[in-house]
Amino acid sequence: MPIDPFQQLRKDLLAQRITFTRSKQYIDIKDRLISALNQFLLGPGAVIESIALYSPIRNEVDFRPALIHWAQQTKSRKLALPLGLANKQLDFYEWQSGDALIKNNFGILEPDPLNLNRPKLDPDCILLPVVGWSKSTENGIERYWRLGYGGGFFDRTLLALQNNKPNTINIGVGFDWQELEPTQWARQPHDQALTVLLTESGVHQ
Repeated sequence: MPIDPFQQLRKDLLAQRITFTRSKQYIDIKDRLISALNQFLLGPGAVIESIALYSPIRNEVDFRPALIHWAQQTKSRKLALPLGLANKQLDFYEWQSGDALIKNNFGILEPDPLNLNRPKLDPDCILLPVVGWSKSTENGIERYWRLGYGGGFFDRTLLALQNNKPNTINIGVGFDWQELEPTQWARQPHDQALTVLLTESGVHQ
């Protein structure tokens, strides 16, 4: 199995995130990030009716309370959670607060695909937690890229959705300090560009 050249970078960033979440400024910065998401959903994302979020692990920001509130404002709005597949892609199943979830081999809580009351759906929008992020300018267009945990689940899924639902909005959520310089990490050929990057400083797209 080939060695991941960015394995140590991920470890360092995850260690920094632990330290960051214990700092005095964390609560304020986290609240600003959640506020940035709310503002996006009130503005450019007002047409969104279904959002796939994630079960937070490793000190990731928990957007569930804010998005439960968002979904409750309009009957047509739906939330979903991802289910990892053997082909290392994701399916998304409708989710409501209080649903029984199943812990996978990575310790992540996932929806029960046998729950007939929670059908599979292709969401309008997908939230992707970032371990790190970078930006590049290509043909005069600024793009944002996500460094994840290295499994490739989100990248494969986003590539598949380009055919099934090409207008899907994918939002990377993280913090300003997680920005990586080109000498640290640059996007790889398999990486899929983010539609939007959200940090505590606002919307980047």
